[in-house]
Amino acid sequence: MEGPRSGRTTAAGELSGQSNGQCVEVADLRNGVAVRDSKDKSGPALAFDAQGWCSFINSLKSN
Repeated sequence: MEGPRSGRTTAAGELSGQSNGQCVEVADLRNGVAVRDSKDKSGPALAFDAQGWCSFINSLKSN
């Protein structure tokens, strides 16, 4: 998976405003999306290709 695009979009979010510090950042990459813990910027990130990201989001919506 390639690195971030120039002018990438990064969003930080929390679930229902009741996150208790459980926030993530999402980065739009050339070939997919990366997600990391917003409190641990040097820590690991999950990287998804476009199809994997859609599958991941759809599985969250169904639960």
